[in-house]
Amino acid sequence: MAYDKFNKLISRAYPLPIENVDTDQIIPARFLKATERKGFGDNLFRDWRYNNDGSQKQDFVLNDPKYGGKILVGGKNFGSGSSREHAAWAVYDFGFRCVISSFFADIFKNNCLNIGVLPVQVSEKFSQKIFDAIEKDPKTELEIDLTKQRVTLIATSEFELFEINSYKKDNMLNGFDDIDYLQNINNDIQEFAGSRPF
Repeated sequence: MAYDKFNKLISRAYPLPIENVDTDQIIPARFLKATERKGFGDNLFRDWRYNNDGSQKQDFVLNDPKYGGKILVGGKNFGSGSSREHAAWAVYDFGFRCVISSFFADIFKNNCLNIGVLPVQVSEKFSQKIFDAIEKDPKTELEIDLTKQRVTLIATSEFELFEINSYKKDNMLNGFDDIDYLQNINNDIQEFAGSRPF
């Protein structure tokens, strides 16, 4: 399934300065019954966003109208715990296209890259600068430039570079998942297969 191409994103952000956010907090296990990737955003951080009666918890960041955007800024060790793909699906389905943290769990990070969400790992120092900027002004905008592998606080022009696997970067730039990539090089595969002895 192809996704939107990711080149450059300029957006406000939701701050979630909580460390060790695991996948069961991102999407509780009781919501894993569906097999399609749609609808999971409704239950992103379900137990943090809603009371038992279904009403919103007004003090949770995703329910606070002063915040907005397509970027989620999480605390250190974001996405730890089980390997459920649904956690990345919920992040994408809610509308996020980028998650920033000073450290990601590897499986969550790869699950995000496979579905069109860019995980940007920055230093703890720069992560704190982002949190401080958003606390000072909730309308703070960030620029995520995938080509240059750079995240910038637009108001101050402070930036930091981030790393990404070259294969995953190319897929993100083209809006490809793994299957799209293989289909895109199908002629090369056929040519190679035809050149091999039987």
